[in-house]
Amino acid sequence: MKLKNRSDKKELLDSEGIPFDAIKQNMHELDIINSLLGGHRVTLSGFKKTAGTAKQLVVCEIGCGGGDNLFFLKKWCEKKGISAIFIGVDINNNCIEYAKSKMHGNEFHFVVGNYKACQFAEKPDIVFSSLFCHHFSDVELVGMLQWMEKNSSIGFFVNDLHRNIIAYYSIKWLTKFFSRSYLVRNDAPLSVLRGFKKTEWARTLKQAGINNYCLQWKWAFRWLIVSTNKNK
Repeated sequence: MKLKNRSDKKELLDSEGIPFDAIKQNMHELDIINSLLGGHRVTLSGFKKTAGTAKQLVVCEIGCGGGDNLFFLKKWCEKKGISAIFIGVDINNNCIEYAKSKMHGNEFHFVVGNYKACQFAEKPDIVFSSLFCHHFSDVELVGMLQWMEKNSSIGFFVNDLHRNIIAYYSIKWLTKFFSRSYLVRNDAPLSVLRGFKKTEWARTLKQAGINNYCLQWKWAFRWLIVSTNKNK
Protein backbone atom coordinates (compact mmCIF):
# COMPACT_ATOMS: atom_id res chain seq x y z
CA MET A 1 0.00 0.00 0.00
CA LYS A 2 1.56 3.27 -1.18
CA LEU A 3 0.51 6.38 0.73
CA LYS A 4 2.96 8.91 -0.64
CA ASN A 5 0.28 10.76 -2.60
CA ARG A 6 -3.43 11.28 -2.04
CA SER A 7 -5.75 8.95 -3.94
CA ASP A 8 -7.86 10.59 -6.64
CA LYS A 9 -10.40 7.76 -6.70
CA LYS A 10 -13.92 9.05 -6.02
CA GLU A 11 -15.96 7.71 -3.14
CA LEU A 12 -19.30 6.03 -3.85
CA LEU A 13 -21.09 8.65 -1.78
CA ASP A 14 -20.02 11.27 -4.33
CA SER A 15 -21.91 9.47 -7.12
CA GLU A 16 -25.52 10.10 -8.12
CA GLY A 17 -28.56 7.90 -7.76
CA ILE A 18 -27.78 6.34 -4.38
CA PRO A 19 -31.01 5.04 -2.76
CA PHE A 20 -32.22 6.87 0.35
CA ASP A 21 -32.06 3.72 2.48
CA ALA A 22 -28.38 3.32 1.61
CA ILE A 23 -27.73 6.98 2.52
CA LYS A 24 -29.61 6.53 5.78
CA GLN A 25 -27.55 3.48 6.80
CA ASN A 26 -24.35 5.26 5.80
CA MET A 27 -25.16 8.36 7.86
CA HIS A 28 -26.16 6.23 10.85
CA GLU A 29 -22.88 4.30 10.82
CA LEU A 30 -20.76 7.41 10.29
CA ASP A 31 -22.31 8.89 13.43
CA ILE A 32 -21.33 5.75 15.34
CA ILE A 33 -17.79 5.86 13.94
CA ASN A 34 -17.43 9.54 14.86
CA SER A 35 -18.67 8.81 18.37
CA LEU A 36 -16.49 5.77 19.03
CA LEU A 37 -13.28 6.90 17.31
CA GLY A 38 -13.24 10.45 18.62
CA GLY A 39 -14.38 12.39 15.58
CA HIS A 40 -16.98 14.34 17.54
CA ARG A 41 -14.43 15.18 20.21
CA VAL A 42 -12.13 16.65 17.56
CA THR A 43 -15.02 18.73 16.19
CA LEU A 44 -15.83 19.96 19.69
CA SER A 45 -12.18 20.87 20.27
CA GLY A 46 -12.18 22.94 17.08
CA PHE A 47 -15.47 24.56 18.04
CA LYS A 48 -14.26 25.59 21.49
CA LYS A 49 -10.95 26.95 20.15
CA THR A 50 -12.78 29.00 17.54
CA ALA A 51 -15.69 30.23 19.67
CA GLY A 52 -13.63 31.30 22.67
CA THR A 53 -15.89 32.85 25.31
CA ALA A 54 -18.78 33.76 22.98
CA LYS A 55 -22.24 32.99 24.37
CA GLN A 56 -24.25 33.63 21.21
CA LEU A 57 -23.22 32.05 17.93
CA VAL A 58 -24.29 31.24 14.41
CA VAL A 59 -22.47 28.12 13.24
CA CYS A 60 -22.38 26.78 9.67
CA GLU A 61 -21.12 23.35 8.63
CA ILE A 62 -20.43 22.79 4.95
CA GLY A 63 -20.73 19.19 3.79
CA CYS A 64 -22.87 18.48 6.85
CA GLY A 65 -24.08 15.05 5.69
CA GLY A 66 -26.61 13.69 8.17
CA GLY A 67 -26.04 16.55 10.61
CA ASP A 68 -24.54 14.47 13.44
CA ASN A 69 -21.84 17.05 14.13
CA LEU A 70 -24.37 19.85 14.46
CA PHE A 71 -26.56 17.80 16.78
CA PHE A 72 -23.53 16.95 18.94
CA LEU A 73 -22.54 20.63 19.18
CA LYS A 74 -26.11 21.67 19.93
CA LYS A 75 -26.28 19.33 22.93
CA TRP A 76 -22.93 20.63 24.22
CA CYS A 77 -24.02 24.27 23.82
CA GLU A 78 -27.20 23.58 25.77
CA LYS A 79 -25.18 22.19 28.67
CA LYS A 80 -22.92 25.25 28.65
CA GLY A 81 -25.69 27.84 28.34
CA ILE A 82 -24.61 28.95 24.87
CA SER A 83 -27.31 30.21 22.51
CA ALA A 84 -26.54 28.94 19.02
CA ILE A 85 -28.09 28.68 15.59
CA PHE A 86 -26.84 25.84 13.38
CA ILE A 87 -26.78 25.89 9.57
CA GLY A 88 -26.06 22.70 7.65
CA VAL A 89 -25.17 22.79 3.95
CA ASP A 90 -24.87 19.73 1.74
CA ILE A 91 -25.21 19.15 -1.98
CA ASN A 92 -26.86 15.76 -1.45
CA ASN A 93 -30.61 16.15 -0.96
CA ASN A 94 -30.90 12.70 0.66
CA CYS A 95 -28.37 13.65 3.32
CA ILE A 96 -30.31 16.81 4.13
CA GLU A 97 -33.59 14.89 4.26
CA TYR A 98 -32.03 12.46 6.70
CA ALA A 99 -30.73 15.33 8.85
CA LYS A 100 -34.17 16.98 8.89
CA SER A 101 -35.80 13.71 9.93
CA LYS A 102 -33.58 13.57 13.02
CA MET A 103 -33.28 17.21 14.03
CA HIS A 104 -36.17 19.52 14.72
CA GLY A 105 -36.34 23.00 16.21
CA ASN A 106 -35.79 26.60 15.26
CA GLU A 107 -32.04 26.33 15.97
CA PHE A 108 -31.47 24.11 12.90
CA HIS A 109 -31.50 25.34 9.31
CA PHE A 110 -30.56 23.03 6.44
CA VAL A 111 -29.67 24.02 2.88
CA VAL A 112 -29.40 21.76 -0.16
CA GLY A 113 -26.76 22.99 -2.57
CA ASN A 114 -23.13 23.76 -3.25
CA TYR A 115 -21.56 25.65 -0.35
CA LYS A 116 -20.03 28.13 -2.81
CA ALA A 117 -23.53 29.26 -3.83
CA CYS A 118 -24.60 30.11 -0.26
CA GLN A 119 -25.64 33.71 0.27
CA PHE A 120 -25.70 34.85 3.91
CA ALA A 121 -27.57 37.97 5.01
CA GLU A 122 -24.93 38.09 7.75
CA LYS A 123 -21.80 36.01 7.99
CA PRO A 124 -21.96 33.04 10.36
CA ASP A 125 -19.66 33.46 13.33
CA ILE A 126 -18.06 30.07 12.71
CA VAL A 127 -17.79 27.97 9.55
CA PHE A 128 -16.43 24.44 9.75
CA SER A 129 -16.13 21.16 7.91
CA SER A 130 -15.64 17.63 9.18
CA LEU A 131 -14.56 14.79 6.88
CA PHE A 132 -15.45 16.98 3.91
CA CYS A 133 -12.14 18.34 2.61
CA HIS A 134 -10.77 14.95 1.58
CA HIS A 135 -13.51 14.68 -1.07
CA PHE A 136 -11.77 17.44 -3.05
CA SER A 137 -8.57 17.94 -5.00
CA ASP A 138 -5.72 20.06 -3.65
CA VAL A 139 -6.61 22.83 -6.11
CA GLU A 140 -10.26 22.81 -5.04
CA LEU A 141 -9.22 22.92 -1.39
CA VAL A 142 -7.44 26.24 -1.85
CA GLY A 143 -10.69 27.88 -2.90
CA MET A 144 -12.64 26.15 -0.13
CA LEU A 145 -10.31 27.41 2.60
CA GLN A 146 -10.48 30.93 1.19
CA TRP A 147 -14.29 30.70 1.14
CA MET A 148 -14.41 29.54 4.76
CA GLU A 149 -12.18 32.39 5.87
CA LYS A 150 -14.16 34.97 3.88
CA ASN A 151 -17.56 33.79 5.12
CA SER A 152 -16.85 33.52 8.86
CA SER A 153 -16.81 36.51 11.18
CA ILE A 154 -14.90 34.84 14.05
CA GLY A 155 -13.07 32.07 12.22
CA PHE A 156 -13.22 28.56 10.81
CA PHE A 157 -11.97 25.09 11.57
CA VAL A 158 -11.43 21.83 9.70
CA ASN A 159 -11.51 18.28 11.05
CA ASP A 160 -10.22 15.72 8.56
CA LEU A 161 -8.27 12.51 8.15
CA HIS A 162 -4.58 11.74 8.48
CA ARG A 163 -3.39 9.50 5.64
CA ASN A 164 -1.68 6.76 7.58
CA ILE A 165 -1.14 3.04 7.06
CA ILE A 166 -2.41 2.12 10.54
CA ALA A 167 -5.54 4.22 10.06
CA TYR A 168 -6.15 2.60 6.68
CA TYR A 169 -5.98 -1.02 7.79
CA SER A 170 -7.76 -0.36 11.09
CA ILE A 171 -10.84 1.14 9.45
CA LYS A 172 -10.73 -1.37 6.59
CA TRP A 173 -11.01 -4.35 8.95
CA LEU A 174 -13.41 -2.70 11.39
CA THR A 175 -15.87 -1.86 8.64
CA LYS A 176 -15.43 -5.23 6.93
CA PHE A 177 -16.60 -7.09 10.04
CA PHE A 178 -19.01 -4.62 11.65
CA SER A 179 -20.53 -2.45 8.91
CA ARG A 180 -23.79 -3.27 7.15
CA SER A 181 -23.38 -0.37 4.70
CA TYR A 182 -21.70 -1.02 1.37
CA LEU A 183 -20.99 2.71 1.21
CA VAL A 184 -19.11 2.67 4.51
CA ARG A 185 -17.19 -0.51 3.67
CA ASN A 186 -15.99 1.04 0.41
CA ASP A 187 -15.64 4.69 1.36
CA ALA A 188 -14.19 4.55 4.88
CA PRO A 189 -10.80 3.05 3.90
CA LEU A 190 -10.78 5.03 0.65
CA SER A 191 -11.34 8.25 2.58
CA VAL A 192 -8.11 7.56 4.50
CA LEU A 193 -6.26 7.22 1.19
CA ARG A 194 -7.73 10.58 0.20
CA GLY A 195 -6.63 12.10 3.52
CA PHE A 196 -3.68 14.36 4.24
CA LYS A 197 -0.14 14.55 5.50
CA LYS A 198 0.90 17.51 7.67
CA THR A 199 3.13 18.97 4.97
CA GLU A 200 0.24 18.87 2.49
CA TRP A 201 -1.96 20.92 4.79
CA ALA A 202 0.82 23.44 5.35
CA ARG A 203 1.33 23.79 1.59
CA THR A 204 -2.39 24.14 0.83
CA LEU A 205 -2.94 26.72 3.56
CA LYS A 206 0.00 28.72 2.26
CA GLN A 207 -1.40 28.61 -1.28
CA ALA A 208 -4.74 29.86 0.11
CA GLY A 209 -2.95 32.79 1.74
CA ILE A 210 -3.97 31.68 5.23
CA ASN A 211 -1.22 32.20 7.79
CA ASN A 212 -3.26 32.63 10.98
CA TYR A 213 -3.88 29.00 11.84
CA CYS A 214 -3.10 26.23 14.30
CA LEU A 215 -2.61 22.71 12.90
CA GLN A 216 -2.78 19.83 15.37
CA TRP A 217 -2.83 16.02 15.17
CA LYS A 218 -5.70 14.46 17.10
CA TRP A 219 -6.70 10.91 17.97
CA ALA A 220 -7.73 8.89 16.08
CA PHE A 221 -5.67 9.93 13.05
CA ARG A 222 -7.24 13.32 12.50
CA TRP A 223 -5.94 16.77 11.66
CA LEU A 224 -7.55 19.79 13.30
CA ILE A 225 -7.01 23.19 11.71
CA VAL A 226 -8.27 26.29 13.51
CA SER A 227 -8.07 29.80 12.06
CA THR A 228 -9.51 32.76 13.95
CA ASN A 229 -9.56 36.51 13.42
CA LYS A 230 -7.86 37.11 16.77
CA ASN A 231 -4.70 35.56 15.33
CA LYS A 232 -4.53 37.92 12.38
